Amino acid sequence: MPELKQRLRADLTAAIKSREELRASTLRMTLAAVTNAEVAGKQARVLTDDEVTSIIVSESKKRRESAAAFAAAGRQELADKERAEEQILADYLPEPFSADELCSIVADAIASTGASADGMRAMGRVMGAVTPRTRARADGSAVAAEVRRQLGA
Repeated sequence: MPELKQRLRADLTAAIKSREELRASTLRMTLAAVTNAEVAGKQARVLTDDEVTSIIVSESKKRRESAAAFAAAGRQELADKERAEEQILADYLPEPFSADELCSIVADAIASTGASADGMRAMGRVMGAVTPRTRARADGSAVAAEVRRQLGA
């Protein structure tokens, strides 16, 4: 069993024992998403830590989007709950890149792909080079915005 999934289960047990309802429900939903991914497809399989991390990233993004929707609808208590769940999930994700680190990674990718002369037509090529390096440590929209900025759009 992947180390991250074991950690999630152990933390769920601890949250239940200490009666932390929000943490327990968040971890339960995350483990359910992991289990669903494991049994999806024609044959059940065990996910790697990287795959579990990508599921946690996806769950965190769902919480961020839900919080924004609830806040826009004037449902502040629900938005706060979603933000709290996102904070719980952040404990299981690697440290996000700083703006300077992201800028440097994008600049390296532009240089290595030779995309600076092509402008915005090279965005797909640059994103293809940057995405594997930033997975789980930077939001895709932030990466795309930085690529656009550096390509001069």
